Parts: sequence; C-alpha cells; structure tokens
Amino acid sequence: MDTKVEPKSMDIFEIMEILPHRYPFLLVDRIVEYVPGEYSKGYKNLTANEMFFNGHFPNNPVMPGVLQIEAMAQNAAPILLTMEEYKGKLCLFAAVEKARFKNIVRPGDRFDMETRMLKVKGPIAKCEAKGYVDGKLCVEAELTIALK
Repeated sequence: MDTKVEPKSMDIFEIMEILPHRYPFLLVDRIVEYVPGEYSKGYKNLTANEMFFNGHFPNNPVMPGVLQIEAMAQNAAPILLTMEEYKGKLCLFAAVEKARFKNIVRPGDRFDMETRMLKVKGPIAKCEAKGYVDGKLCVEAELTIALK
C-alpha cells in the first residue's frame, strides 16, 4: 500500500487564512508545493515598490537579510499549520541558527524558498530553509519555531 502524500499548493488567499501577516509584512505570495509535516516551496515576487527598498539602500536597493529569514519562516508555516494538531496555532521564532547570506536579493527578483522540517517535538519545530534567486543560493538558515 502506497502511503505517499500528494503535494498541495496555496494561493495568497489560502496563505492569509493560516498566517496573521498582512501588507507590508506578508512575505510569501504563493506556496507552489507543500506536504504537511515535511516540506514547503514558495516564493515572494519583489518589486521596486516594497517599502523596505526605500531605505535599504537608497540608489542601491537590497532586501534586508532579516526579511529574507522572515519570508522563509512564513514559507514554513504550511508545513505545520496544515497538520491537524497545529491548525489555528501561531508560529513564532524561537531561534535562528547557522544563517549565511551568499547573494543579494533585489527589486524585480523572484525570491524562491524551500523549507524542510528536521524535527517536531510538541510545540517546537526545527527546519532548514534556503532562499534562491534564479537558482542561485542567496540565504540559508536553521529556524526553530514555537507554536502558540
């Protein structure tokens, strides 16, 4: 008997059903593929109109690394919040470890994210997350999430 779970996707409206974030802090536009308890792939389309580009940096806009980490954490939410025991919960940062920034993310980029669950123990989950632009690794980190 094959027990493999078929991946699902989420549009922006489905994402907003599980995440409390709203503009300008909703940093995931689409979840292209996820399996509850396992992994999630999503993206954020970045335009020159993003508020943070005005001050980071004038005439040389770069997506702040902390917002790249936040986007990847939001991308992780469907992995947990679609599991029956965590539906309706809130995901909060407990730790960020091994963060490495490798390339710049700019206006016009599609910031692709991949998050894979490493372990879940009660209300604490640990995952590895990576962010890419045009297939090039921009950021990677281990994220610990507390569910409230």
